[in-house]
Amino acid sequence: MIMKKSVIITAILLVAFLGGVYWMVNRVPAADAGKNEQMAAILSDAGCLDCHTAAPKLPFYASLPLAGDLVKKDAADGYRAFDIEPMYEAVKSGEKVSEVDLAKVEKVVADGTMPPSKYYMVHWGAYINAKEKAVVLDWIKDTRAKFYPNKLAAAEFSNEPVRPVEDAVEVNPLKAALGEMLYHDTRLSVDNTVSCASCHGLNTGGVDNKQFSEGVNGLKGGVNAPTVFNAHYNFVQFWDGRAATLAAQAAGPPLNPVEMASTSFDEICAKLKADAAFDKAFTAVYPEGITEQTITDAIQEFERTLLTPNSSFDKYLKGDKNAMNAEELAGYELFKNSSCATCHVGENLGGQSYELMGLMADYFGDRGTELTVEDNGRNKETKLPRDKHRFKVPGLRNVALTAPYFHDGTQATLAEAVAAMGRYEVGVEFSEAEVEQIVAFLKSLTGEYKGKILTNDNMK
Repeated sequence: MIMKKSVIITAILLVAFLGGVYWMVNRVPAADAGKNEQMAAILSDAGCLDCHTAAPKLPFYASLPLAGDLVKKDAADGYRAFDIEPMYEAVKSGEKVSEVDLAKVEKVVADGTMPPSKYYMVHWGAYINAKEKAVVLDWIKDTRAKFYPNKLAAAEFSNEPVRPVEDAVEVNPLKAALGEMLYHDTRLSVDNTVSCASCHGLNTGGVDNKQFSEGVNGLKGGVNAPTVFNAHYNFVQFWDGRAATLAAQAAGPPLNPVEMASTSFDEICAKLKADAAFDKAFTAVYPEGITEQTITDAIQEFERTLLTPNSSFDKYLKGDKNAMNAEELAGYELFKNSSCATCHVGENLGGQSYELMGLMADYFGDRGTELTVEDNGRNKETKLPRDKHRFKVPGLRNVALTAPYFHDGTQATLAEAVAAMGRYEVGVEFSEAEVEQIVAFLKSLTGEYKGKILTNDNMK
């Protein structure tokens, strides 16, 4: 009799325990809570903050031998790949969330890859069930529509992580005209031989197609020149993000000893003011006259006009189903399925975040050459250990015209760059056919400039 009661009690406790586990795993945030509150609760309950932050919430067994080392490594790897703290804080405060963060979370939740199974086996409550998944994906869709409206795309593509390039953005045409003159003006350099266009030719895809550009006296820089086309969309400028605006970027090369090597903007202004006609035209637009601030503002205004809309891909997103062929579309699907579209987002398909070069494999070790100061990436500016080898993600617009690739210019062809990205960022070895498909898609990103398809004179 006692034994029977014991069995019954044990059964009841077991059922209660399993019921509790089921409730814990399958519960969803309160329906009367706001969408942001629901999303914040899911991010917390699913254990995202346990790994993807600088100060992870480690369990008690993290102090134990062997198991503790594995736990700490998982947490370090999680933070290395994705710092979710800025997104979590933005969600709680209702502020704008990075579109890269939206794309990353959307991808892993849609695929069911986060939290990983080994984490869930220990943390039973850290599971995103079907109801929570629906809440997350719905929240991402609404948030994307609110902060990153896709007004040019057809309705079926309005929630894509990428958007068509605009035909134009609002600029002051008089300032832009002066900026165009300055962009091509060699007087910004110490010996009057180098202009912005020397390294960022508008007839050569906005680059010079050299591993490292040449400045005054043939001196070479240590980083590959990114394209100036569509730079308006970048959240910062330069590979290391040291310039917050296009104007700040324009102020760098004139005083760089390897690029234009002028000693000061006073020197540059004096040369420009000596040109009476130019000084008069400039002062008519900028009453304060020729200064560092007005020079860089004018160049910035001009560079904001360097958009390349109406690529085949843009036309497809706008609703023209015949704008892309089967291979290009297959490449786009592979691009998204391989998580490429979690970093290469927005109008420029990139330029919205800093990402680690060599996330899944040792890029710099395999490169086999000595590390340079430029290889430090964002770390050059912040000195933070996490930022070492982390770079602003390049935009992919017109990428077929801008070889060689990567910050170090080591990849001579687009196919080589795609294969390397698969290996070092995604952790997969793309087949030759897959590389060809992705390359075909990337070629569909070449847009128009001044109403004509962009070309590169170096490739003729």
